[in-house]
Amino acid sequence: MSVFGVQLPDVGEGVAEAELIEWYVDVGDRVTPDTVLADVMTDKATVEISSPVTGVVTFRVGEPGEVLAVGTEFVGIELDGSAPSPDAPSGESADEPPDEPTDEQLDESVDEEAASVEAAPAVTVRPESPDTTPPRPPGTRRPTAAPAVRARAKTLGIDLSALTGTGPDGRVVHADLDRSLADSGALRVPASGTKNGTGGRHDENVIGLRRRIAERLTSAWTEIPHITYVDAVDATELEALRAELNRQAPRSDQRTRSDQHIQADRARLTMLPFLVRAIVLACRDQPAFNAHYDGPSRTLSTFDDVHVGIATQTPDGLMVPVVHGADALGLRDLAAEIARVSAAARDGRATRDELTGSTITITSLGAMGGLMTTPIINQPEVAIVGVNKLEQRPVWRHGSFEPRAMFNLSSSFDHRVIDGWDAATFVQRVKSLLEMPALLFIDE
Repeated sequence: MSVFGVQLPDVGEGVAEAELIEWYVDVGDRVTPDTVLADVMTDKATVEISSPVTGVVTFRVGEPGEVLAVGTEFVGIELDGSAPSPDAPSGESADEPPDEPTDEQLDESVDEEAASVEAAPAVTVRPESPDTTPPRPPGTRRPTAAPAVRARAKTLGIDLSALTGTGPDGRVVHADLDRSLADSGALRVPASGTKNGTGGRHDENVIGLRRRIAERLTSAWTEIPHITYVDAVDATELEALRAELNRQAPRSDQRTRSDQHIQADRARLTMLPFLVRAIVLACRDQPAFNAHYDGPSRTLSTFDDVHVGIATQTPDGLMVPVVHGADALGLRDLAAEIARVSAAARDGRATRDELTGSTITITSLGAMGGLMTTPIINQPEVAIVGVNKLEQRPVWRHGSFEPRAMFNLSSSFDHRVIDGWDAATFVQRVKSLLEMPALLFIDE
């Protein structure tokens, strides 16, 4: 018998370390190449590490929340007696040293080196969302489910391995959780933290995506001198236009339309596509707002294309899916793409590309938006535009008060590269475009 050490692999992102999120095996568990050993998280994704061999787990290194270096041997697997070590050529015992290579074998070293890749642990990458479902019983396969479904199952105390998934390829979906709740007749008691004996206080470690969010926001707030500018926008004309466009939306049963156009037709126009369009036009006037700033190298990188991040609240925390190439999209295509990437983030289906690459971000609390906010910049961007609650307010116009649909824009800027005057000019440009929405569709 020999013990094979599974190393934390380099998942191709150029990172030197990853956070251990959750174990799915324990010492003494039998594993096969189909067995997921653990979840680890890099800056951009949660990664499943699978066993490359068949055998029994003899040791594991690290606890959830610990950061491990790439190359660390974090799982040991005692190989079956009949199974050769992945490091040994076919036909040799893992315990027997290989013969001295012949000249022919030396000539074929390139092929042998390429073949050794097969010994690397299997890696599956999914969107950045921690998976904290209860450990599986030894010998069972991990059920397939989106991170949002896993998080909800943990909260409800539902064992995913006991469910039959009705989604694609047997994937467990939210409807399966709903059926499980209906069958049980009552909600299960949500899982709680660890009680520390101090009058009912419960403590739990902040790990995974929540820790990553905390670190990024702390870094942005401490490194960037923010300036926040707030102004009120009269959206009365915009709301009238939006309602009329929704009323006149093309019917989606036109057989001659392509699936892509039908999807865009079906997208209900919210305020966000109009705001994206206004930001695109404002960035044409002031390109420095569609930019990244690297503090250590003191480099401001501006972009020709506008990639708008849409801050989205998900069951796993705040994510920023991206509408790439927003400057090349029409109004309904913008609406469809905003809806698509936001839904993907909430459902845990967003890809790494859909969660990266933004050049300016919008954040909105919708009906809970309050009067104003102080948005934190999505580093390394230099601007973020915040949308507050839309409400009817009395506004003095033409010698009397009139009820108008009003909301505030709360926008923050990196004061290292953007002056207050320029920030005010940018917001005023967005405001004027929204208050006279016909300007949104005039390309000068």
